[in-house]
Amino acid sequence: MTVNQILSTKGNEVYSIVSTITVYEALKVMGERNIGAVLIIEDNVLKGVLSERDYARKIVLKDKSSKKTHVNEIMEKEFFTVKPSDNLDYCMELMSTKRIRHLPVIENDQTIGIISMGDVVKAIIEVQKNTIQHLDSYISGSKI
Repeated sequence: MTVNQILSTKGNEVYSIVSTITVYEALKVMGERNIGAVLIIEDNVLKGVLSERDYARKIVLKDKSSKKTHVNEIMEKEFFTVKPSDNLDYCMELMSTKRIRHLPVIENDQTIGIISMGDVVKAIIEVQKNTIQHLDSYISGSKI
């Protein structure tokens, strides 16, 4: 299974913000959209990623104000991306080794979506269920 297959099921709507808004305003967007991370896109260029983890570690634990701190002060500027053709094993390995939960999807220098660790795990479980079902049918001699 590929990233593109996840996006075709999940959808490829990209929620983005600019880096000059406050962290509080960014959190409001994330809450309204029920998302754990938001992309920072300016002039159609992906500049960074802001996640709930960034908020917890860089605002709450450092006793800063989310209403006074701007996104560009805490956003993750060094991030990893994937292509629609990348397979889920690669994504899982990247997320595990780099300890990240969200991967922007880039095609032709454009951000076309974002996948989360939950999306990847859900897709892998679905593939495994289908494999088990096929093997069970093969062993029992029935056809699917």
